[in-house]
Order: sequence, then structure tokens, then C-alpha cells
Amino acid sequence: MSSVKVPAASAAPEGGLPQRVSLADGVRQSLTLAWRTVVQVRHNPWELSDFSIQPIMFVLLFTYVFGGAIAGSVSDYLTFMLPGMVAMNMLFVTLYVGQGLNTDLTKGVFDRLRSLPIARWAPLAGRIMADQVKQLWSIVLVLGVGMILGFRLENGFLGLAGAVVLLLVFALAFSWVAVLVGLTAKDAERVQIFGFTALFPVTFVSNVFVPVETMPGWLQAWVDVNPVSIIADACRGLMLGGPVATPVLQTLLWAGAIAAVFAPLSVWTFKRRV
Repeated sequence: MSSVKVPAASAAPEGGLPQRVSLADGVRQSLTLAWRTVVQVRHNPWELSDFSIQPIMFVLLFTYVFGGAIAGSVSDYLTFMLPGMVAMNMLFVTLYVGQGLNTDLTKGVFDRLRSLPIARWAPLAGRIMADQVKQLWSIVLVLGVGMILGFRLENGFLGLAGAVVLLLVFALAFSWVAVLVGLTAKDAERVQIFGFTALFPVTFVSNVFVPVETMPGWLQAWVDVNPVSIIADACRGLMLGGPVATPVLQTLLWAGAIAAVFAPLSVWTFKRRV
């Protein structure tokens, strides 16, 4: 493994490690560890393809296989489905935070980091920061494929920018769920299993692929409060026009609630494990 050069922390007493790490040093260390995670893609390009191939396949399959049957035309269905697909893909990309964190833990990377004068929270923050770069890549990729197929924005660049920022904010919060799973799972494969058993039902039982009005009444109640449906509605409003304020506010409330619950749990679990 290549060496990791971490910025120096607060001045240490002679012959010993520093007693505390300042917030500024912790932020710099987090950025350094985030950069380490990002540049790994250059040495392992297949890692980039892991979260690039699946969303492209989903866009193509759902557009051309189900588009005509659900919406009557491929172009109408693509317009309806793509903003929700971007939101769904964002949740699955966060799993790579947990997988990468679990791999570092099981391979002893954190045993080495623990001996360095760095903030205890820096490795977690670094992983999540690096995830934002991957998230941005996946968002651009899905939207780019959609535009090649005929998807068009109605609200211009500002609407698109607002949707991207909202997706990144929610991804930042939901990453703490993936961190907790990565810390508690025995291996990286179990993190991936969590994605299929937990995220697939949540994302598919939503309004990403079909209008909520087509579902049974008892199911509509869940779909209406499902955070995936709310994010999809917010992205549709920002990209295409329609209600914006309510779904955006609800998305931010969901993000705040998820971060408030899972961030402390993740930090507590990390300290116990490391």
C-alpha cells in the first residue's frame, strides 16, 4: 500500500505525541485521507466502473423495456423516471463508503492510522468526503446518459444545480448509515448484501418508476412518506418544474434526522472497534 502523508497535528511535547488535535488540523487530515481514497481509483479503474455500469444499465432497461407500457412512450417515461433514478442511484453509491471503510478495517489500515497523531474522526470524515466526489460523478453520468436518450431540463442550469446540491446533502447524511453498516459488518460482502436486502425494497416501493396513483391505497401511504419518493419529487420539481418547497424541505428534514441518529452511532461504534 502506498504511504499516506498526513498533515502534522498540534505541536507535541518533546518525545511524545500531541495531546490533542485542533479542529483545523482534523479538517486537513480528513481532506488528505479523502484524497487518498479518490486517487485509489487511478490505480484501480475497475472501482469506478462498479458504480458506473449499473446505473447506465438501469436507465437503458427501464426506459426501453418498461417505458412504453407504463407511460405510453419512451420519451415521456424517461422524463418521469430519470430524476428518481438519479436519487435512487445516489443511495446505492453511498454503500461504497461502507465497503471501503470495512476493507480498511479488516486489512489493518486503521491500525496504522491509530498510531499517527490525527483526529479520531478524520478517517470517517475522509471516507465520506471522498464519497461526495463519487456521488458527483454518478449524478453527472446518469444525467448525461439520460440527455443522450432525450431527457431535457425545463428549469435550466439553476434547477439542475439545486437538484445536485440537494442530492449531495442527502448523500452526506445517508453516508453515516453506510458507515455504521461498514463498521459492524464482518466483511465487505456483507455490506453489499445490506444494499440488496434493505435498499432495494425502499427504492423500488417508491414513485421512482411508477406514479403513486397507480398503486393500491394501502401502499400509497408508505410511498408518500418514503424518503426516496420525496427526494424524487424534489428533483422532478427542480429539474422539470412543479412543487419544490415542500419536497425540498422534507428532504432536508429527513437528511437531518438520519445524520442526527446515525452519525453519533457511527462515531461510537468506530471508537469501540478501533
